[in-house]
Amino acid sequence: MEKRCVITGLGAITPLGSTVETFWDGIRNGVCGIDSIKKFDASDLKVKIAAEVKGFDAELYMSKKDVKRNDLYAVYGLAAGIQAFEDSGIDMEKEDADRVGVIVGSGTGGLMTMEEQVTRMNEKGPARVSPMFITMTIGNMVAGNIAIRVGAKGICEDIVTACATGTNCIGAAYRNIKHGYLDACVAGGAEGAICKVGVAGFTNLTALSTEEDPKKACKPFDKERNGFVMGDGAGVLILEELEHALARGAKIYGEIVGYGATGDAYHVTLPDPEGRGAAKAMQMAMKEAGIAPEQVSYINAHGTSTPANDVGETKAIKLAFGEETAKKVPISSTKSMTGHLLGAAGAIEAICCVKALEEGFLPPTINYHTPDEECDLDYIPNVGREAKDAMYALSNSLGFGGHNGVLCFKKWTGK
Repeated sequence: MEKRCVITGLGAITPLGSTVETFWDGIRNGVCGIDSIKKFDASDLKVKIAAEVKGFDAELYMSKKDVKRNDLYAVYGLAAGIQAFEDSGIDMEKEDADRVGVIVGSGTGGLMTMEEQVTRMNEKGPARVSPMFITMTIGNMVAGNIAIRVGAKGICEDIVTACATGTNCIGAAYRNIKHGYLDACVAGGAEGAICKVGVAGFTNLTALSTEEDPKKACKPFDKERNGFVMGDGAGVLILEELEHALARGAKIYGEIVGYGATGDAYHVTLPDPEGRGAAKAMQMAMKEAGIAPEQVSYINAHGTSTPANDVGETKAIKLAFGEETAKKVPISSTKSMTGHLLGAAGAIEAICCVKALEEGFLPPTINYHTPDEECDLDYIPNVGREAKDAMYALSNSLGFGGHNGVLCFKKWTGK
């Protein structure tokens, strides 16, 4: 018998704030979290802007020793995981630890540590490489550290699908609960790729925005868009089987009712120009949810602000929904405010969908000023929108390599 999967905990470390409350407040109010790079000297880089996490105190969540022994991506992920777990109120002493899992991924893993330690080796020799180098760079350590911290002994995985990582991790957790393998699962993504080699790599791939004004750099679906802006942080959700959550009196934020995952089999960085893979993933998520396109109240688009992505995703939405319905569904890209958190993007955008349905408020796409004839849908320009009757939301994530992941969320109505 298939189970229902609800969301009972949320955690977020983002460029708009290091709690879910501050993050969502920034999203609601159209705040831009992008600024000049402060983490390192970017004077010799072509791109000098990013969406960094600001004012984050790691020692609220772990010891100074733990901070030093982990790459920043894992520190962000562990902090968001602790937030979400505490928010859920789950008491592991009352749980079967074998039925509580962790599926949290990272698109790039410990890129900052890799840059730092390779530089150290080249300058000072191999004997000076940190003994923690391997555990700090591998991408699965955020999941491992969360599991160790909370005592979860069920499935513990790191799914890596570039910019679709967070969404695929949540989708896998949803299926594990739906099919009865777990009672609860910590799910999401974490990223800390804003470092010199990370920015240089994406710059030389011609993927990043060349806009010098950080507050105007990320403009998804706008005709003047010219690339994405890197972001750091983490998003984590606690997913739980409905009856299990009800039995312990948990607060329920929302429900996951569908998931679709496909591959473009087209190109390592470019999406299928016709959007066929992304459209199929959206259709799969709606089919599993048992809804028609007309019932979708909101789409949180992947919306990276690159020329190819935004046109391809617009075509995908039209293909999945039909031209007429596609023009009626409200869509926004919250990356206009947070930048692109790569492997963590799908996770913080899942939180946006959950909060949008819970509060009946659809986030805006900021910096939208010049319409593009190839991007002709309702992108909720610049100002968010009240939508008290919003019932279903889709969250799209499209990753390098042609990975497409789509989640379908439903407003929790108490039944």
